[in-house]
Amino acid sequence: MITDPIADYLTRIRNASLAKHKVVEIPASKIKKDITKILFDKGYILNYKLEEDKFPKTIKIALKYHPMTKEAAMNTLKRVSSPGLRKYVSASKMPRVLNGLGIAIVSTSRGLMTDKEARSLNVGGEIICYIS
Repeated sequence: MITDPIADYLTRIRNASLAKHKVVEIPASKIKKDITKILFDKGYILNYKLEEDKFPKTIKIALKYHPMTKEAAMNTLKRVSSPGLRKYVSASKMPRVLNGLGIAIVSTSRGLMTDKEARSLNVGGEIICYIS
């Protein structure tokens, strides 16, 4: 039994990118779909596909690598808030990842968004993870 599905999601992506896999398959949930959509919109992954016709529902993620150096687009995936210790921040204390080069995914009252979007909307929330 997995107690922290988001940490499992990040670990699967991290391990697949370190092993230079092209595609990783992850069990789907609403929050994982939202995180995947943010990663795609910000250019950290090539593409993703939701497979809802089979059980259990899965997300297939095509990982992105640099064409010359074959280095992964995501160097760091770090879980911040965990089920045992939640981390909440206000809009004024929203963290900057790598001085704005990375993103922090934040769960707010307006849904999942990046730290930059949360700062511009002036909403705080729970910091899910850092990605750079």
